[in-house]
Amino acid sequence: MKNNISSRRIFGIISHPDAGKTTLTEKLLLHGGAIREAGTVKARRNSKFATSDWMEIEKQRGISVTSSVMQFTYNDKVISIMDTPGHNDFGEDTYRILTSVDSAVMVIDGAKGIETQTRKLFRVCSMRGIPVFTFMNKFDRESRDPLDLMQELEDVLGLPSAAVTWPIGSGINFEGIYDIIENTVYLYKQKKEIRLGEDGVFGHELEEYIPSYTLSNLRDEMELVLGAGNELDRKLVSEGKLTPVFFGSALADFGTTPFLHHFLDMSPSPGPRKTADGGYVSPDDDFFSGFIFKIQANMNPAHRDRLAFLRICSGTFERGMTVRLSRTGKEMKLSQSTQLFANERETVDRAYAGDIIGIYDTGNYQVGDSISTTKEPIFFEPLPTFPPELFMMVTPKDSMKAKHFAKGVEQLAQEGAVQVYRTEYNEVVLGAVGQLQFEVFEYRLKNEYNSDIIKYPLDFSIARWVVDSNIDTVTSTLQSNHKLVFDSKNRPLILFSNQFNLDYYMQRNPDIRLVEALDVTD
Repeated sequence: MKNNISSRRIFGIISHPDAGKTTLTEKLLLHGGAIREAGTVKARRNSKFATSDWMEIEKQRGISVTSSVMQFTYNDKVISIMDTPGHNDFGEDTYRILTSVDSAVMVIDGAKGIETQTRKLFRVCSMRGIPVFTFMNKFDRESRDPLDLMQELEDVLGLPSAAVTWPIGSGINFEGIYDIIENTVYLYKQKKEIRLGEDGVFGHELEEYIPSYTLSNLRDEMELVLGAGNELDRKLVSEGKLTPVFFGSALADFGTTPFLHHFLDMSPSPGPRKTADGGYVSPDDDFFSGFIFKIQANMNPAHRDRLAFLRICSGTFERGMTVRLSRTGKEMKLSQSTQLFANERETVDRAYAGDIIGIYDTGNYQVGDSISTTKEPIFFEPLPTFPPELFMMVTPKDSMKAKHFAKGVEQLAQEGAVQVYRTEYNEVVLGAVGQLQFEVFEYRLKNEYNSDIIKYPLDFSIARWVVDSNIDTVTSTLQSNHKLVFDSKNRPLILFSNQFNLDYYMQRNPDIRLVEALDVTD
């Protein structure tokens, strides 16, 4: 079992939209033999779409709007890649995905540097101590100075960096990549690989291949990197306090192979997982345990099925085994289980700590649930939930399809596609971080549940949960610019139009306790 665990690598890929996250994902799958042909989101004319973007709306819009997992084997390693939504409207899905991984790959556009969504996602990694590996992308185009990009990692993110590979020029002057650890140069234009002598880039081997001006710049940069740069300390990398940096072009599939080799060598195998009571579960514990971080309905529209994504934290999974759902104490038999590859799947009979599998769900599971074979329930660290900023009331356009509407709303809410609230009159109110979530919700409700909707935008931007307060007392304090709603667990929230409105309410009602966020297990 220890050999199986040590061979596992599970990581998420994070970036700002359009930095090349999905393209890098596909190139890694291509090298792993998981796919035969890489399609980019730009190649719509040839009907080639990103493998990880399996939802029809993703293909139409050219963006990732839901997370997917792809598992494959490469160099005796079992690799699980979590491709997360790049659009910041789906940040909550990404935050939950990051709770299931052991490391993260941060993709940065070499011309733009660190952007807003990258900063947000890095904070989640930093809070959980997740090791981060950085891939500076698009160096076959004009890019910023690589030294400036590395300095920006420390200035903006507070993350020291150490170069593992280095670009030789960029754009039309892009000549290749220097692998500092292997002392090897990969030439971009000549498609050659040159092993250097003990003098490295300061020797004579590159003079016939690289223009003198570009080679002189490379040597100047290497003097700075090797003389004044951070040393690659693997302990600091494993603690998330130092990021190894790689350069290349995912679209051109250049620099991706050295990155993959070094990443698999340096990235951690599954480690202990923290529990809600402050303890830890070790991957080689003899009992089985895991937690559900995502639920996805209709990945296969032909079957109208529903899968719960399970991260295995300890022990060995055997298909048909009986486990206990910690939240309810109910025993469940896991007779239908699948290995995932985007929306494709095949039955899996055995899996180990560090694997992510799909288990069929008939409505028993919730995001954040823990399951185990232990007598005493195990609860892992709770997953985060965040208050939305946009609100909309929705009703079915055709009252004859009210059941379709109700089923779709319930299932999409359980996935976390949007947050769903109800008023005291049972009206449906949607909450979202970004407008695109509403568009995806409407699209999926129509195409997967055959239900058109009528939308009524609401003029609210802040939600706060009400805790430890009598609901009748709360109702008596509300005015026309407030709205009382209830979440899926019947917990009350008040919607406010703006921050001033919230502050004024709290001043007038100091006995009403409001909170910004709750654990999904609360």
